[in-house]
Amino acid sequence: MRHPINLEKRLEIRKEENSFRTLQNLKGLRDFSSNDYLGFSNNQHISELSLTVLQENGLSGYNGASGSRLLTGNHQLYSMAEDYIKEFHGSEAALIYNSGYDANIGFFSSVPQRGDIILYDELVHASIREGIRLSHARAFKFKHNDLQDLDSLLLKYNSKQDNLDQRYIYVVTESVFSMDGDTALLEGLTNITDIQGAYLIVDEAHATGVFGKKGQGLVQHLDLQKRVFARIITFGKAMGAHGAVITGSKLLGDYLINFSRSFIYTTALPPHSVATILASYMVLNREFPCRDLIELRSNIDLFKSQLELLGISSKFIESDSAIQCSVIPGNGVVKQVAAQLQEKGFDVKPILSPTVPPGKERIRICLHSFNTQNDIVALVEQLAIFIK
Repeated sequence: MRHPINLEKRLEIRKEENSFRTLQNLKGLRDFSSNDYLGFSNNQHISELSLTVLQENGLSGYNGASGSRLLTGNHQLYSMAEDYIKEFHGSEAALIYNSGYDANIGFFSSVPQRGDIILYDELVHASIREGIRLSHARAFKFKHNDLQDLDSLLLKYNSKQDNLDQRYIYVVTESVFSMDGDTALLEGLTNITDIQGAYLIVDEAHATGVFGKKGQGLVQHLDLQKRVFARIITFGKAMGAHGAVITGSKLLGDYLINFSRSFIYTTALPPHSVATILASYMVLNREFPCRDLIELRSNIDLFKSQLELLGISSKFIESDSAIQCSVIPGNGVVKQVAAQLQEKGFDVKPILSPTVPPGKERIRICLHSFNTQNDIVALVEQLAIFIK
């Protein structure tokens, strides 16, 4: 079959750089790589509860939504789930999207306008960057978790240069950074944005289900929800489902319904997907204190204590989240370490450049509520052998 020659050339470059990707299905290994932090993706209670929700609402026989939410796809489970989520996250409104990628694309391509400024942490993930790229606003990055650098940029762009009558500034961060596992300085960020009159957007993808008494996320854990303009929360991590939600004011929700293209021009999630989202939230909220959340926090503490015990904590990026990373420069080297860990029975993945900058390749460990203490101890013992 004919194909553009440049496609083949680009793939060859990836192979030469040892960064060529293939799909794998590693079975029988102990999971230390998935984002299923609470084990909700195969939680039997959630599965049964979602089926009950479908049956009680007469939607158990539906395979698809049949259209976008503005046409025929806005089945009643959406309002049930969004009402539940906005109460859980302490916001005026909640709007469900088909994925976290769609939510970030939809928000940043529609809310910031021409003449506005977006300031983003240099380590925010790809879907935020893609949304910013589609925006008509100008965007500038600030150094990772560097409040002084952010403050200087805010002072610079708040000076009303270019003779603009009105300019809004949006500051963007993840609460837990997906590649490093460290946390944003949210209290400092809210203070700065309050003083400077900027609007703070926080992606809580890797904090939901991990931080907070009920897993509400880091923003609510710090009681900052009323000072954050918008939160983007995805369900494909600790919630064990699919989709995402943007929480914020009622006005923001109405605006997104009218102007967010990735919300408007897509077929809605099918009823069973929304029922699973609702069931996951119900389990997280009703089973208080949530046993899975307690076990996850305990396993994070155990992992970090074992790193200290074996003298390799300095090899890991400081993190209190479920994501623990050790930088091992070089695609070839980090792939070899991951392969050695997989041979020992641990499903651990290497993170290669260009996903991270060259020289910042790393082993990324994801901890879960269902990891046993013995497995965690054994994994750290192996890490101590392979990570020098």
